[in-house]
Amino acid sequence: MSMDGLKILERPDEQGTDDTPWWKGAVIYQIYPRSFRDSNGDGIGDLPGIVEGIDYIADLGVDGIWISPFFTSPMKDFGYDVADYCDVDPIFGTLQDFDAVLEKAQSRGLKVVIDQVYSHTSDEHAWFRESRASKANAKSDWYVWKDPKADGTPPTNWQSVFGGAAWTWDARRGQYYLHNFLSSQPQLNVHNPDVQAALLDISRFWLDRGVDGFRLDAINFSMHDLEFRDNPPWPAQGRRITRPFDLQHHVYNQSHPDIPAFLERVRAVLDGYGARFTVAEVGGPDPLAEMRAFTQGSCRLNSAYSFDFLYAEDLTADRVRDAASKWSGLPGEGWPSWAFSNHDAPRFVSRWHGGEDADAYSKMACALLLCLRGNPILYQGEELGLPQADIPFELLQDPEAIANWPETLGRDGARTPLPWSAQDEYTGFSAVTPWLPIGEGHGERAIDRQSADETSPLNFIRSVLAARRSSEALVIGSMDFVDAPEGLVAFKRQVDNETVLCVFNLTGKAVDWPDLPSQSNAVFQSWSPPEQGKSVPAYGAAALTL
Repeated sequence: MSMDGLKILERPDEQGTDDTPWWKGAVIYQIYPRSFRDSNGDGIGDLPGIVEGIDYIADLGVDGIWISPFFTSPMKDFGYDVADYCDVDPIFGTLQDFDAVLEKAQSRGLKVVIDQVYSHTSDEHAWFRESRASKANAKSDWYVWKDPKADGTPPTNWQSVFGGAAWTWDARRGQYYLHNFLSSQPQLNVHNPDVQAALLDISRFWLDRGVDGFRLDAINFSMHDLEFRDNPPWPAQGRRITRPFDLQHHVYNQSHPDIPAFLERVRAVLDGYGARFTVAEVGGPDPLAEMRAFTQGSCRLNSAYSFDFLYAEDLTADRVRDAASKWSGLPGEGWPSWAFSNHDAPRFVSRWHGGEDADAYSKMACALLLCLRGNPILYQGEELGLPQADIPFELLQDPEAIANWPETLGRDGARTPLPWSAQDEYTGFSAVTPWLPIGEGHGERAIDRQSADETSPLNFIRSVLAARRSSEALVIGSMDFVDAPEGLVAFKRQVDNETVLCVFNLTGKAVDWPDLPSQSNAVFQSWSPPEQGKSVPAYGAAALTL
């Protein structure tokens, strides 16, 4: 089909091969286990609940699942404060329950990715209890300890992500310890070879059980400046500031240049187990250099994702073009992953839209996510078009939200229970009051109700996923942007002899495009029946074979 009149921004082509690894272009469904499904009636989701829900996920058409932490933890940061890396917290079940998740998921063709938290532990971890006991024990240097300044103040000006100084005084050692997050999450000294060896042994533990890969949490926080230099200031200059952390350039408490060498050790371990997948979470205002360093070549991580979209206040054509253009497919470059929402970020429907036609907007945005070059990470409930839940102060669980109320949305509104059945009191998630309330209107978007509605967001996303699985171009093809009228995002995905044009209307009104190809070649399309003419309806999404 002719592309006359369309200006193509060319990038290097990627040719499809029979030996493409399973993870390249895989769609990963994120499970937040506390809120996925409660099997034992305690109001908290658990591993047996995940087993019950595997068929639903497999029938979506995704390639794998990422399960957020289920390890032993005091739950001060809901599992990201790990007290035992090699066991399951009783609220989620047992190691045997995890094995059942693996067996059920893999029997349905789903890969299983789990979190690894290498930057910090809980203060209840046995390692920290030993480390804080004295300055002369086997694990005294396993965490970041430092004497106070002469006036008794903390060693540096570093600030915690959750607010306040990143140092807490410990009378047992007569020193401060570092924590980039909660004071109950002491920072591991990952510079220490013994700590690295212990973390790699933990990885082997889960790989031996059969997991297919790891998502590395906050990995750019895993090493600190050994000279303990103060971070330079970053004046507010019109930015909305809710925490002191945002008033510094984080030059010295994160993003250390030795991190990639440690990641090479991680990759070497995984390579010993065959085709395993690694994806890093890399936060910060400009993380591209780190993401490239972490994924460069064939001896580091497979993929990384940043907060290009997770904390963005709007979705624009420029934002999509800017984010995707950072990954051009040049030799030696890593492979990107993308997420629009997750357990830490407000749901995109509310963050970017929040008005009428929310279903149409949700369909469009999810389709866009699934068409980007890379690995889409679909957060549980996105396929249902769930909006952000409004949690009253007295029901908040998130420590960050409680500390900064009412200035931040917090994370609880994206962590509410997944609605399974519209008629049940607690939407089929649990038989009792859940740990967070059911989001207002979420029952109307329950899985059973949407499954019965051919026009629902759920059934549309199923059709997009089916189209993606049948298209090598959408999975691993190059991505080349196409000039289009204002309000539209358009790009082609191409591999070998297959070319697909992806078109998305980010606006609430129809946009005329005289050069729009025939819609009779639609791989998928969010409006039905196919309209004649050269117009993309409000919040329309389509992929067209060229």
